[in-house]
Parts: sequence; structure tokens; C-alpha cells
Amino acid sequence: MTYIQIGIIYVVASIIFDLYIVRTKVLKLKVFWISYAIVLFFQFVTNGFLTKNLIVRYNEFAILGGDYTNSTPPMLGDGRLFYAPVEDVFFGFSMILFTISIWIYLGKKNLQRNPISGPAPKWWPTGHWYGKRK
Repeated sequence: MTYIQIGIIYVVASIIFDLYIVRTKVLKLKVFWISYAIVLFFQFVTNGFLTKNLIVRYNEFAILGGDYTNSTPPMLGDGRLFYAPVEDVFFGFSMILFTISIWIYLGKKNLQRNPISGPAPKWWPTGHWYGKRK
């Protein structure tokens, strides 16, 4: 199975998970798409840096595009967006959608009713600005 096939499966699974399993309907929220645009920008920056400088390399048989194991990949074209494979966009989208859907679902279930962590451990230093032991 190729990287793009797995990425498409993850995107479809995350959409089904959001809309039909946990029913958070994050995809229908304008704030999600605005937030995703910001995340996507930084994804392009980091993926582009790592891929352009050959820190991260991809097997040519698993992704769209050619073999760039020894040379800098193109910024756009040949299955690349800002040096990184197009498939990375699919994985980034599905990871963010899964995470936000789970976060909202668990928040609606109100699993943590008392949002306190309890007393500080015995080894915690006392008399400092960051807290005291009870």
C-alpha cells in the first residue's frame, strides 16, 4: 500500500469518525477551517524545511513524484507542495481532525469533573513562586 492510499484512508476515516461516530461535526465549524489554515501554513514550513534539506526522505515507490534521495526536490510540482509530498497534507489533516474530534467528544462527556491535580508531591520545593506544598 502506498503513502497516498494510506493518507486517503485516514482522511475518510477521520471524516466518518467526526460526522458519524462521535458526531462532533467539527468539519462544519468555521473556526476549524480558520485554525486548520494556520496549522497547514506551519506544516508546509516545517515539512518543507525538513524535506528540502534532505533531513527527511521518502521512498519513491511509496509517494507520488520522483526520487529525491540525493538531490533537492522541487518546491512545487512532481507530487510536491513546498518540497514535501502531497500525501503529508492528508496525514496532517486527519491527525488534526481526529485530535479535535476526540477532544470535543471527551469535553462533552465531562470526564474530568474536578479539574485539580491534587496536592503537590513531597519532593516539590516549598516557598517558591511556582507553588507550595499543602
